[in-house]
Amino acid sequence: MLAINRKGMQGVYVVEFAIIGLLLFTLLFGVLEMGRLYFTVGALNEVVRRGARLAAVCDISEPRILRRAIFNAAADSGASSLVSNLDTADLSLTYLNANGAVVANPNDGGAGFSAVRYVQLSIQNFSFSLLIPGFGGGFTLPAFRAILPRESLGRHAEAGVVPEITPC
Repeated sequence: MLAINRKGMQGVYVVEFAIIGLLLFTLLFGVLEMGRLYFTVGALNEVVRRGARLAAVCDISEPRILRRAIFNAAADSGASSLVSNLDTADLSLTYLNANGAVVANPNDGGAGFSAVRYVQLSIQNFSFSLLIPGFGGGFTLPAFRAILPRESLGRHAEAGVVPEITPC
């Protein structure tokens, strides 16, 4: 009688493993995706903070600010080396006056430049793609924004003093 039960139970172990394995691997991939999501959110927060800081101390016309903000070398263009699918085109850099309104022409060297009081960098509509098999697609993350008070904006405060060129 014992031999008959063993023979009838051989396929049960395979079925149990298939059910438990499916749940286990789904949980494992879910934990990995949550880790990727938390990393991406933290990295995007750091991108906007870093970019706003660079914009506050570098010259307004400096083209390397956004490239350095996404953790690329100053000469590297293209997608970020840290966050996949992030490019400088996804960043929005604006200069604000004391009331928080956008300064129309901050690079004019006159009234526009002197009106700048804050620097804002934001990322909007960033799409996070899932890598879990069978759960294709992704979703859009909320907006990320950093606002910092302006500092030198790449210029020296004293009249007649030529600013040192600092790599941004």
